[in-house]
Amino acid sequence: IFKDQDVSQILNVAAGAKKRYIFIGIIAMLIYIMCEAINIGRVLKEFKQKSTFLKNIKYTLIGFFFSSITPAASGGQPMQVYYMYKDKISIANSTLTLLINLSSMQIVTISIALISVIFNHKYLNQALIVFFILGILLNASALALLLIAIFSKKLLNKLINFVIKIMKKLKIKNIEDKQMKLEAEVSKYQSSSDYIKNNKLVILKIVLTTYIQFIAFYSVSYWVYCSFGLNGYNFMQIVLIQSILYATVSGIPSPGAVGVTEGGFIEIFKSIIPSNMINSAMLLNRGISFYLLVIISGIVTLTNMIKKKKMLKKE
Repeated sequence: IFKDQDVSQILNVAAGAKKRYIFIGIIAMLIYIMCEAINIGRVLKEFKQKSTFLKNIKYTLIGFFFSSITPAASGGQPMQVYYMYKDKISIANSTLTLLINLSSMQIVTISIALISVIFNHKYLNQALIVFFILGILLNASALALLLIAIFSKKLLNKLINFVIKIMKKLKIKNIEDKQMKLEAEVSKYQSSSDYIKNNKLVILKIVLTTYIQFIAFYSVSYWVYCSFGLNGYNFMQIVLIQSILYATVSGIPSPGAVGVTEGGFIEIFKSIIPSNMINSAMLLNRGISFYLLVIISGIVTLTNMIKKKKMLKKE
């Protein structure tokens, strides 16, 4: 990215950006976090699980942090389930809550990107077209698997039987007790799944909130664009172009899609943002939408871990 570039000049251009737009971009990321927290709280409330808005923000930030530092964002949801369990939230209900939330994200990512590519395919070169198709296929596959995981009772029963067989082969003690606990969790999971299936209004609210969440996330590129005094493209045009970039890189199994996202931003936005500003715009965009949030979520995660350890010592 910085090959044959004057790094000091890139930083100077970034430093000269209008601060009010940078601040709006940060507010947009705050809305992104709040929307996810609202969705987590909404589903937990439906399952009669006690949780506060601040706790839901904590779960969101912990999920963001571990998703950002693990390949294919694989660590986010398991760590959220772990911390919810520590806060006395049923594993069955926390798992289902996160699966529903993740499914909604996949629906929004795919739908916005497919609409956008019809009007903005000219910004993609041949390599990016291949990555875009791959990204859509991977996101669609993930969505299909998530929906099966949420609503397929047969799959859950097969999974529980498979786990019990492994436990028996490993000669784990008190298998009967553990089997009863697992079956109780699965039963709770299935009843919650049936409840959600029969309450489509809840799903609709979650998906609508996720649309707001991702529009806020994609809008960071627009506020960065404005911060350089550029005005040739409107809000929706930049948001839709950014949605293509996200769908293109979201399937890449590297932590935080680092490197690919930066390179993709430069390639897609090079005809929109002047060449003397494009690297600075990329730095600001990723700084606001990713690196700043990684730092904040890392601090929240670390603080929470320290608190939990202190509580354990007291017990």
